[in-house]
Amino acid sequence: QVQLVESGGGLVQAGGSLRLSCAASGLTFSKYAMGWFRQAPGKEREFVAVISWNGGRTDYADSVKGRFTISRDNAKNTVYLQMNSLKPEDTAVYYCAADETGFLRVALYEYDYWGQGTHVTVSS
Repeated sequence: QVQLVESGGGLVQAGGSLRLSCAASGLTFSKYAMGWFRQAPGKEREFVAVISWNGGRTDYADSVKGRFTISRDNAKNTVYLQMNSLKPEDTAVYYCAADETGFLRVALYEYDYWGQGTHVTVSS
């Protein structure tokens, strides 16, 4: 079955960096667009970033533009989220998700598979 496993979360001070990874199995990874979403305590899950099936196109939430970078390695079935200049408001559980259309989409309901999430805490 399809599995998406996130890693790389942790505790970091404001201004610091983290790199999240999401390893996929059980699907033809190179055909899927991959997205990152996050859910802060008491808030709804929200879009963070997405990358097209071949890595040629990306899109970001306004709140992370210029600070976060999404990338993928289709040979390793892995998508990454490099997070720089972290802020306390970036504290959340971060989820990766797979969209079989392969295109850039930002709505949660459009994604077919989800990981279990990795916690990111940014201290002030």
